[in-house]
Parts: sequence; C-alpha cells; structure tokens
Amino acid sequence: MYDTDTIAKLVERADADAPALTAPGRGELSYAGLRALIERTTHSIRALGIGPGDRVAIVLPNGPEMASAFLAVGSMATAAPLNPGYRLGEFDFYLSDLNAKALLISAGMDSPAREVADTRGIPIIELEVDPAKPAGEFSLHSGGPAPARAAGGGPGGADDIALVLHTSGTTSRPKMVPLSHRNVTASAINISRTLRLSRDDVCLNIMPLFHIHGLIGAVLSSIAASASIACAPHFDALKFFRWFAETNPTWYTAVPTMHQAILKRAARNQEIIAAGRLRLIRSSSSLLPPQVMHELERVFHAPVIESYGMTEAAHQMASNPLPPHERFAGSVGIAAGPEIAIMNDAGDLLQAKEVGEVVIRGRNVTAGYANNPDANARAWTNGWFRTGDQGYLDDAGYLRLTGRLKEMINRGGEKITPFEIEVALLDHPAVAQAVVFAIPHPLLGEEVAAAIVLREEFTANQQELCEFVSARLAQFKVPRKIVFLETIPKGPTGKLQRIGLAKVLGLDP
Repeated sequence: MYDTDTIAKLVERADADAPALTAPGRGELSYAGLRALIERTTHSIRALGIGPGDRVAIVLPNGPEMASAFLAVGSMATAAPLNPGYRLGEFDFYLSDLNAKALLISAGMDSPAREVADTRGIPIIELEVDPAKPAGEFSLHSGGPAPARAAGGGPGGADDIALVLHTSGTTSRPKMVPLSHRNVTASAINISRTLRLSRDDVCLNIMPLFHIHGLIGAVLSSIAASASIACAPHFDALKFFRWFAETNPTWYTAVPTMHQAILKRAARNQEIIAAGRLRLIRSSSSLLPPQVMHELERVFHAPVIESYGMTEAAHQMASNPLPPHERFAGSVGIAAGPEIAIMNDAGDLLQAKEVGEVVIRGRNVTAGYANNPDANARAWTNGWFRTGDQGYLDDAGYLRLTGRLKEMINRGGEKITPFEIEVALLDHPAVAQAVVFAIPHPLLGEEVAAAIVLREEFTANQQELCEFVSARLAQFKVPRKIVFLETIPKGPTGKLQRIGLAKVLGLDP
C-alpha cells in the first residue's frame, strides 16, 4: 500500500523536469533542482557533524525556502520548525527542550533565537536566498568552528525521526511530538490519494510552515504525488486573489478562519475565480461551519473537502471523499489513513452512534511523546491513541465530532459543545464569525459566552442574538455573555482559540 517510506524517496520518484516549488514573482524549481539542493544541504550539514536523529531548529519566514529547508533537513536529520514570531523566553524553552544541535535561520534575520543560540552554545547556520534563482533555492553558511569529525551516512531511514513539532500547550506544558519518516510519508500518501493528486496539480500554500497542516497537508502531500507547491510568503486575504491568479492553483488548504476571510473578498474577484482551474478546496485543523462550506462551494464552484488531523497523527486521520462519493457538512469524513474508533472512559470500544472519545492507531501515528512518560501513559489505551476529541461514527462510518473534550463547557453539570452554538449563531444574517467559550460562574462553575464579529453594514445586539439561539437550542445553551469584536483573537496558525479566550478578553477574574 505504501511504496515509499522516507522523504528522500518521495522526492526521487518525480520526473526530473517536473516543477516542484514556485512562489509569486519567482521562477520554478524542478524536482531535479530540488534533489540537487537536498544533496548539497546534506553535504553541508553532515560537515557540521549533524546526522540522523540530530535536531535542527529552523527559524525562517514562510515561503518556498522554508518548504525546501524542511524537505532537505528532514531528509538527513530531524527538522524542528519554530514559529519565527516567538519571543526570547519562548525560543529559550523550545531550543532547550529540543536539545537542538544547530539553528538554521535566514541570513540577516533579526530574531531573539540568535541570542538564545549564542547563550546556549548552539551553532548557527545562515540560509541565504538569491531572488534571481528559482523559488526554494538557497545556500548555507556556518560561522561556527568545524567539528572534530563530520557525520557520515546518507538520507535518514524509515524509522529515523524526520520531524519534531510541539503541541500547542493551551492547557499544559507543550509536548514534543517526534514523527518518523514512516509516519510523515504515510500521511502524505494518504492525503495525496484522498485528493487524487497528480503531477498536474498545483497547491497554493497559505498555511504557516511551522505547523503540521502546511508541512504535510500541503507540501509533503504534493511531493508524494510529484505535484508542485506555490508557496505564499504568509496568509494575506487582501493578496490571496492576486496570488491565485498568478499561480493558477488546482487546490488550496486552509483553516476555517482563513476561508472566511477569503470569502469576504470573493465577490470583487469573480473574474479571477472564473478564469481559474480550481479542482477542490480543503479545510482542516478546526471544525468548518456548514454555512462556510456551502458558501465556498457556491462561490468557487468546487467541492470543499473537510479533513480531520492533528500533529500526533502526522496530520490526516479522516477526510470527506471527493465526488461522486458523498461528503457531509458537519462531518470530518471517513477514516483516511489510520483506523478510527470511539472509546469510553473505561477503554471499551463503542458502537455506531455512541458518543465517546475518538481514538486512532496506524502507520502515521507517532510512537509517543519525547521524554514524557506520564503523557504517554494518559494518551494510549490498549494500543489506541486518545485524541482528546469527542464524537461518534454514524452507520456509514462517517466521523461526527461533537467537540474537544478540554473545550467542553460544564454549566452546572450540563456538558455543552461550543461548536453547536457557533453553528446556530452563524445562521443569523448579521454574524460573520462566532466563537463560543466558557467563562467562570460562582455557582455553576462555568457559563456560556460568545465572541462575535458582525458582517459589514449589519447590526445586532446581545438580546437579539440570544433570542435567535433560544429558538434553536435548549435554554441552558444560550450564551449569557456576548462580546462584539472587530476581530477574534487567533492562534499563530489562524485557528480560533477557545481555551484561554475568557482571560484574553478580560472576562476571567
């Protein structure tokens, strides 16, 4: 079923002249060029004494060089991409936790990561880009002393760790997730097959490449199909359609908030949409409101494929299939790689339509968190990994998520799913975005609150929206507090953050 099990082998499969990487305003890097770049990078990094299993922290802006650096470093060592927006204390934690053997950073980039690396004695490798060369091309320079002995060996093997990422750590210390070549290539192949990707496909990547969604869902899945990736420098809804027209993608993948921002500007870009060749739109990393799915399909005349992923599964776990197979708004689809089951607290597997915790097992699932036996003991039961998500499988095997267990609102013993209330609020014509979250209550423990962004030229107040929700849901689910905002605070990957939002908005004493 899986004909390759390392990143290097995925890259080797493509025709030499096929385009691999491009970017707005840049030339194409062919697969032959990408293979040559990986070979040069391997030689340069091996000369610094770095080999398989050694973690190289990568701090680069989004774009084709970040994509090619991930592929090159991940092929021969362990790539550890970090958010370039981190502050000094954050870099200190992550570089220490990683026990990084080197820091790969853009030449001239002013970042506190440099100070941390200097303080901790971590060698710095500078990545230089010549804009006149094809997208993704770079050269490496190290100012540190040469090691006593260069590392030997070729590309990493199937069981070597290709990628290390940390969980978001919204409720606890971030956990380190090591993913082997076998993990990441399996997930990439699963996504490629789900979307029926081919050499002719072009993915416009707008996802950050320090996150599993962009790295595997966009970049490596395309490499698995010998397709190409057009790498945007960041997500910018104002520039999206300009990049769309220039790169002529067949698909793109994003989180729901990005899709909503794109839709706000779609009406004035209908000619660009009509002239394009979009084959599908993919959504993942957060539940997609049905209203957004239907509007995307209406505007772009392409199927929206909602998928379900997480870092510990090297991204994809389930996905809605492409037409003519059925896909459902409100469902994240069928198992698309690992096995999926529903488990109760006692560790028993449940039947169809019984609600419990989503559990997975399979080739793309990490073998365990690094240096964290307590987290591993909690996360695995009878060989199944507990995702922390609640849901059920319907009779046709489609997974219906009902919420993140840690995000459930416990209102005096009543367990409330935020997503259900968000969907109800989004049915109101004035509501553009909604996120529901818990706020403290002296008697009930928690109460329901909502943050709302109104559509342009629309008005609404708390009483009106509460009455609207009350007509659709039980009274205990109606928000007791609604905050109206111009923008809702989001995490670094663009996802809405329910946990901690009450504190951010000053609603948590």
